[in-house]
Amino acid sequence: MKGDVAPVGEGAAPEVVALAKVVARLRSELADLEGVAATTAVVERAKGVLMAQAGVSDARAYQLLLERAGRRGRSLLEECWITLGQVSATRPQGRTPPQPPLSTRPRPPARGTARISLPNAAATLPKSAPGAVPASGPHRRPTGDPFADRRDPGHRDPGRHDPGHHDPDRETRGLLARFADGLAAVHGGDDIAELLVGVLGEAAGLDAVMIYVVAPAGSLDLAGSAGIDEALAEQWRHIPPLSGVAAHAAVAGRRALWLEDPAQDARRYLLIGNPPGRWPARAWIPVPLDGPPRAAVGFLRTRQGPFAADTRALLRQAARLCAGPLGAAEGALERAGDAAGAGERDDRTASVRLILETLAGPAVLLTPLRSETGEVEDYRIDAAAPESVDVAGRRGKELVGRRILETYPTLAGAALWEGYLKALVTGTRYEGEPFVYEEVVAGVPRQSVYSVRACGLGDHLVVSWTSHDTGRREARRLADMQRLGNLGWADWNLVTDTVTWSEQARAVFDRDPGLEPLSLEELPRHLVAEDLPRLSAALERLLTAGDPIDQPFRIATGRGVRHVRIVAEARTDADGNPVEVQGFFQDLTAQRDVELALRDSERAVLLQRGMLQAERALAARLQDTLLPIPEQSLELAGLCIDVAYVPADSGINVGGDWYSAIELPDRSALFVVGDVAGHGLAAVGTMAQLRFTTKGMTVTGSALPDVLNRLNTLLLHTGSDPAGSATATMVMARYQPWDRRLTWVRAGHLAPLLIRGGRAEFLEQPRGSLLGAVFDASYEESVIALLPGDHLLLYTDGLVEEPGEDIGAGLDRLADTVVRLLREGRGENLARTLAALRTAQRDDICVLDIHVPDPYPDPDAGPEEGREAGPVVEMG
Repeated sequence: MKGDVAPVGEGAAPEVVALAKVVARLRSELADLEGVAATTAVVERAKGVLMAQAGVSDARAYQLLLERAGRRGRSLLEECWITLGQVSATRPQGRTPPQPPLSTRPRPPARGTARISLPNAAATLPKSAPGAVPASGPHRRPTGDPFADRRDPGHRDPGRHDPGHHDPDRETRGLLARFADGLAAVHGGDDIAELLVGVLGEAAGLDAVMIYVVAPAGSLDLAGSAGIDEALAEQWRHIPPLSGVAAHAAVAGRRALWLEDPAQDARRYLLIGNPPGRWPARAWIPVPLDGPPRAAVGFLRTRQGPFAADTRALLRQAARLCAGPLGAAEGALERAGDAAGAGERDDRTASVRLILETLAGPAVLLTPLRSETGEVEDYRIDAAAPESVDVAGRRGKELVGRRILETYPTLAGAALWEGYLKALVTGTRYEGEPFVYEEVVAGVPRQSVYSVRACGLGDHLVVSWTSHDTGRREARRLADMQRLGNLGWADWNLVTDTVTWSEQARAVFDRDPGLEPLSLEELPRHLVAEDLPRLSAALERLLTAGDPIDQPFRIATGRGVRHVRIVAEARTDADGNPVEVQGFFQDLTAQRDVELALRDSERAVLLQRGMLQAERALAARLQDTLLPIPEQSLELAGLCIDVAYVPADSGINVGGDWYSAIELPDRSALFVVGDVAGHGLAAVGTMAQLRFTTKGMTVTGSALPDVLNRLNTLLLHTGSDPAGSATATMVMARYQPWDRRLTWVRAGHLAPLLIRGGRAEFLEQPRGSLLGAVFDASYEESVIALLPGDHLLLYTDGLVEEPGEDIGAGLDRLADTVVRLLREGRGENLARTLAALRTAQRDDICVLDIHVPDPYPDPDAGPEEGREAGPVVEMG
């Protein structure tokens, strides 16, 4: 171990000696770091000056410094100080260059000279002040261009010999020199952005600067900004690798982008800003320009118009100078990552690290650190499980790279320390007895009990431990239980008149933490008046007879009324007098709200069910009154009629399917099958309207198309549906026995099915739209002649429809079924047979089978004037 060890007295305890060594080592490392930081700052400033003056890259500037130092017999650090001194000598009077913070300024060593290791050179820091320039020497130049030795001896600098001559290049070099001088003092991207705006803002017209660094995944992260507000910076802090972003395009193309036409630029790129036209001129320059870009610098200005040629050159040079600080920051991060991942180079350490990542408990991998004599002075943590935590709260990977005596300083010389050494030397497993470890958390000493196990793994140790701090664990469990159950405990000491509530009990009562908890006497004051008598009586029994209570009540809080439950019991003395009451409060507000909502919902459901059942009963009674006979066979106008009506077997609503079969005064017969849309009383009422209106108009001799026209008008003007008029479908046929002709019309209904000669065919449908749909509906009639043996089926859609099936498939199935039944000789009660074959139907079924018997009645029998109409049968 390097560095002086703080003196300790003879016979000092082992832990004191170990701590003294740790302090000495940390002091030595701190001094080394300060020296490296000071040297790095000087070198970076000198490199920036050369980059600005000669227009070279970061690496080339460093090489030039090395070459000049070697050629003139100086150290690198001396050459850097001379270069900076020359710039200071040529700086105009009255202008003070930016200085780095005190923590980063180089300081002379305490005594003698300090040798500091630098790449490819040894730098000697003289005893004189850091900023001093040697007063004499063969290589000293008083002032002027540090590259004067490279110029042509006949070269004339007009800016130097002609004070009145304006040299833009000289001004640009001066700005860049000031910028390079300030870069040595920056600490991060925000400082670089502020420096760019402060130094170059007036000359280049800059109003804002944004600096992005390239992340490993190709995205851009905002490293620094100046001249933009926090909201905009937060909005554009991370840019994923998407096309259409100018910064990405500059990095990908390795070229500067000059956005000077806002309208055209907005079509090509997603512009930063709110509004985007806030900066009509923008420039995005990758850093560095001569290699793989690591960053992109955005220059934004409110001035309209293109960037001038000298402005573009100035911004390019400034971006080139930024490569050094940005690269140094990147290198520092890489070095930190290398230090944290040093164990990755060891295969065994890497494997153990992967294993520890999966462990649920605390465990670490320790590597012994030995002195020159081979004695174990400390252990370094090279891997840690996620649940490993030290006294400072560092967890998991945050512990990697730290030392045991830094993390747990009091372990030196303890039995655990000897156990580590034994397990490391002998390879045996060490299991220590539970021990008390005192740690200081937030300035408060605290003792915890641990059991530790250590096992050797080559030249490493795997250490795991278990905490026996049951009190803290139980307190955490109790707090979690109270939070999850929304309850809090309470304790009333009746002897000392003290009250203790948990935090959750205060939350139940919505009581401010600054207020004292409520005593048992004060508790009833916060109750809703209706609940006061019951709780007061329960508390009286608790405090006099010691009877436990379990009582719900309501309290008024700032957030409304809460439903609370108290469960408490009393502890008594030898005489049976209560001396302490213990219990808990539970907030039942959410549960009670759910119960009340369920109760209201249940009442609404029961009410709705009762109304629907009453409506169904009424509709069923009306239907039975209007259509009393569900199934029967009859003869009408020389035809055999088989009728069937089957209501749906599920649901509580009554449908609107219906039919009529009546004999008209002229001995002809009228057949009607209809289907009213909807269910319930409305459908039954519409069905009754259609049935009676149809009968009245046909009996008076109206033509069938006229009947449908008037029914359509009736529904359009008298519909009871609040959402609109009622609608219905209907098929109606009039049979004349004297000429064997059947005239029929339809209103949106399925076509009748004719079975003749062993074949089934649906009749060609005349024009006719749904009843109650449109005002300008028109209806046509069609005429067919019936032959002996014919069957004509009129039906509603409940006979053929299936959920999810095309209606055409149901019609084909009906035709095949009817042909099969007739072929099997089962056509006597065809309508009832077809209805019976439909099981678990979802809709009402209504079927009329019109059968022409054989032999056919005398076709010459004409109508008889004044003959009374035959019996009328109507079904729905």
